[in-house]
Amino acid sequence: MGAGVLLSGCKPDLTPASAQAMIQAEYDHRPPAGISITVDELGLKQGITANLWKLTKVYPNNRWADYTLTDAGKKALKLQTGGEVIQWRPELGGSFSFVVTSVATNHLRARDLKEIQDEVGGSKGVEFSESVNLDGVPDALQEMAHHPGNKLSGKHQADFTLEGGAWKLKSIE
Repeated sequence: MGAGVLLSGCKPDLTPASAQAMIQAEYDHRPPAGISITVDELGLKQGITANLWKLTKVYPNNRWADYTLTDAGKKALKLQTGGEVIQWRPELGGSFSFVVTSVATNHLRARDLKEIQDEVGGSKGVEFSESVNLDGVPDALQEMAHHPGNKLSGKHQADFTLEGGAWKLKSIE
C-alpha cells in the first residue's frame, strides 16, 4: 500500500491528532516556565488566607500596606519586582494589582484544533487554542489565575509543510 501512495504522488494526510502531537512536541521542547498571575484586591486577601504572605506594615493613609512573603509563599511564587515584600499602593478610589510568577514550571498545552486548512503552495494550517498548564501550582494561586486580568489561553495558528514525504511543523503564530 505504501508503494501505491508513493507511485500515485499522493500526499500523506495531516490529521488533527498528528498536527496536535507536533504542536505539543514543540511546546514540550521549549523550556518550562512559571505562570505569571496578576493579583488584585481579592487575590491579596486570598494570599493572606492561604498563608502566602502576611501584613507587615500599614501606612498612615490606611490605604497603603506592605506584605511579606511567608516561607510557604517563597516556595510557591516569586514577585515580578523581586524581593520578598509586596508594596500595596492603590490610589484613592482606584484599583491596584501586582504580578507574581509561580515557582512551579510547566509547558504550554495545545488543544481544541479547528479544521485543518489547505494553504498556498501546498502547505496546511490550523487554528488552535494554547493554554497554560497549572499542574503543581498551589490551589490559591490557581484561583487567583482565574481572576479578571489574567490570560490563561489564546488562539494561535500553526503552519505545516510537506518535507521528504512527511508533514513538519513550520511555525506557530
